[in-house]
Amino acid sequence: MASPTSSRSNSPPPQDLWSSILDSVSSSRAIPSKNVIILGEPQSGKSTLAQHLLQKKDNSDTNGKDADFALGYDWADVRDEGDEDTLARLSVYTVPSSAPAHLSLLPHFLPPKASITNTLVMIVLDWTKPWSFVDQLETWMEWVNTWVKGDGARDLEVAREEGRERLQAHLQHYTEPANPGDAAAAPVATSSLTSTLLLPLGPGTMTSNLAGLPIVVVCTKADQIDGTEDTVGLGMVKGKGGEWEERTDGIMQVLRTISLKYGAALFYTTTQPAILSVLRSYVLHFLFMAPFVQPGETAVPHKNPFPFNARPNTLDRDRIVIPAGWDSWGKIGVLRDGFDAQRWGEAWDKDLEEGVVGGGGGAREMYRVLVGGDEGPKRPPLPALVTTEPDQNFLSKHYEALQKDPNRDPRAQFRPDPATTQTAGAGVVGPMGSSSFSLPSVEKAMMDMDGDDVSAKLARMAGASRSRAQIASALTNPPSSGMSQPSTMSPPLRSGTTGGSQQNEHQVLQNFFQSLLNTRRDSTPAGGATGANANPAPGPGDTSGSST
Repeated sequence: MASPTSSRSNSPPPQDLWSSILDSVSSSRAIPSKNVIILGEPQSGKSTLAQHLLQKKDNSDTNGKDADFALGYDWADVRDEGDEDTLARLSVYTVPSSAPAHLSLLPHFLPPKASITNTLVMIVLDWTKPWSFVDQLETWMEWVNTWVKGDGARDLEVAREEGRERLQAHLQHYTEPANPGDAAAAPVATSSLTSTLLLPLGPGTMTSNLAGLPIVVVCTKADQIDGTEDTVGLGMVKGKGGEWEERTDGIMQVLRTISLKYGAALFYTTTQPAILSVLRSYVLHFLFMAPFVQPGETAVPHKNPFPFNARPNTLDRDRIVIPAGWDSWGKIGVLRDGFDAQRWGEAWDKDLEEGVVGGGGGAREMYRVLVGGDEGPKRPPLPALVTTEPDQNFLSKHYEALQKDPNRDPRAQFRPDPATTQTAGAGVVGPMGSSSFSLPSVEKAMMDMDGDDVSAKLARMAGASRSRAQIASALTNPPSSGMSQPSTMSPPLRSGTTGGSQQNEHQVLQNFFQSLLNTRRDSTPAGGATGANANPAPGPGDTSGSST
């Protein structure tokens, strides 16, 4: 008989039992975590989509510019309609561009082995740059295929196979809702994927998705497609009438064909909250699709906590909704006659083949022909680079020129050439022709005054003026005598005549002496007139002055 001590020693410690119970309870009640990877070029609307997925406000800085990070990350709890229970925890990773430096960071934060079954990829395309759709899609799809391959481990390969089976079953079980409010119209939301009576996938469906990764292609800024204003400057594919509609419909057919190859959904969005809410509802529905059940296993009923009840829409260009599993080559061809979906699928595969990049007959070349040469406004070419001469070389050249003629006045090159000034044509304003106002004569007079007393110079000029005035007075008033003047003598000159002669005489003087001469001229005729009135010539009938 074993002792009580030995029996107690064989039993596990109580704390291990409680730990296992707590672990099982916590795992059963753990909140599921889902991931969304948003891929897109700069300024394509990624931040707007991330904010609506997480239902958070704009987190840009005060200047209205988003912070530029090598890898963006944010998360939020997804609650039910009553905002009571937390149904999931959603993490959003935003890759700012297709630069290798940005793409190389994501596998370190989100390794495919641990996250491939809980991750959705959203590829964002900008409708203001439609000519780049195929190029960007090929870039992003190639990166997705590289990411899901990982390190090639066996566990990752099994996860890829399960993902393909799950996505294929999701596409096969899709049923279009009868109306937006009919929640029972989609069997995937209420039943498990165990039915064996399923139709195979159509041609061109899910032929390139290696891991069955849920993918949503989102074309943002779709409200600019039907803009009435001229948006050619923004890079829109514009035309007139049927040509414009044919090109936009052709682009949609190409996008639908490529999305069909990956089992992806296609959405056109704007900034309207209602359209973005539909996209968010579908992303959550796609993330929580029913898991795949292996044949022979017990089927567990599955209910998608986020049913999607919106009907597909291929008519409204600003709110296109094409869920995964609804589209087919036949539906794509109905949109516009003459579109060969099979040819486009083969061209796409040719572009993605190893060693073939943009070869003849590929999807890129065909898409350039479809879109045309309109690739938006061309950037003006940058001016040619100007190589400046070193300062020492520049100064040495001028130094040598100055040494050849040390007496040269450097200001001479800024003075006008006299010969050129004299031969100026009509309409050229030049100096006045009068010699009295000629600047050289004034300059000469000023040079004559240099070194002499200015007051003495003015005194001499005043004396000369008085001498000329006395001579003029003597000519007009002869000296008086005891004899009477003959009656036939000419009448005396008027003061106006004297002033006129003085005026003609003074015109030859310089301009800056004119005021002085005018003053002397005004006083001289007055004195002359007084002298003339003192001794007037006798008139014919005047006998008072005659002798008896």
